[in-house]
Amino acid sequence: MAGTKAGLKKGWDGFLWIMKIVLPISFLTSLLAWSGWLNRLDFLLAPVMDFLSLPTLAALPLLIGILANIYGAIAAMAVLPFTTAQMTLMGIFLLTAHNMIQEGIIQSRSGLHPLKATLFRLSAAVATVLLVAPFLKDSPAMTIPAGAVTTAVLPFFQMVKEWAWTTLELSIKIFLICMTLLTLLEILKALGWITNIVNIFSPFLKIMGLDKKLGFLWMTAIVFGLAYGGAVIVEETKDGGLSKEDLEMLHLSIGINHSMVEDPALFMSLGLSAFWLYVPRLIMAIVTVRLLRLWFRFSKNVRH
Repeated sequence: MAGTKAGLKKGWDGFLWIMKIVLPISFLTSLLAWSGWLNRLDFLLAPVMDFLSLPTLAALPLLIGILANIYGAIAAMAVLPFTTAQMTLMGIFLLTAHNMIQEGIIQSRSGLHPLKATLFRLSAAVATVLLVAPFLKDSPAMTIPAGAVTTAVLPFFQMVKEWAWTTLELSIKIFLICMTLLTLLEILKALGWITNIVNIFSPFLKIMGLDKKLGFLWMTAIVFGLAYGGAVIVEETKDGGLSKEDLEMLHLSIGINHSMVEDPALFMSLGLSAFWLYVPRLIMAIVTVRLLRLWFRFSKNVRH
């Protein structure tokens, strides 16, 4: 009962917090698209977006996500006319590279230089998108999502109406996600099942290339994310029980894969495939840690 009550409260508080971001950013995004101002930056943004197989308009949600968070980026995506394939590529990028300032600070306080954390996550996001893009380019799923409009040709009040309807639908989905997931997590914590769940995932840690002693920190980032779980990660690394190599492998892994419950679910609320939101990043994280482990071994052999 206590877990349910705490979860409902956290879910509601989380929903209100997210709405403070979603409402203004989604409206500003619609206003910018309607004004045509973004089109004037084509000469700067187009080459970068072309490299990522994305339209110039995708730069806005990507920049919002990189500098702010997932919620603002999704709010922007929801009111712009992207295809399913384009939104999928953007989702893959943003699930790895978002909230870079805040999460970079958190990672720096628990063992990884913020510049290294930031550059790595951006590089991993770009690499994953480039690898996935050829598989989505000619997908039959590339259709304009329901509710999306070309806001630049609409009268102002019609644009506002379309924004309000699209944002209402997104808000309802976010409300259901926040209330359900955070309530479930609080119930599991109250029952003391979190540790048992970590033990269950121990074999999976081996596949990821991580030591079992990193299990709790890895699980914290996987479930709560770097921002929400940051306090736990920082506190757990203060005693110095983990080596620099262990911490670096952990951070590079969770830099690609964190908040694997809530964030992909938010993107799935836009109708995106769970496969593309989970599998490419998972493979990238495994390959990265394995390569890093080989590098550490090579460096040791050279020194000796």
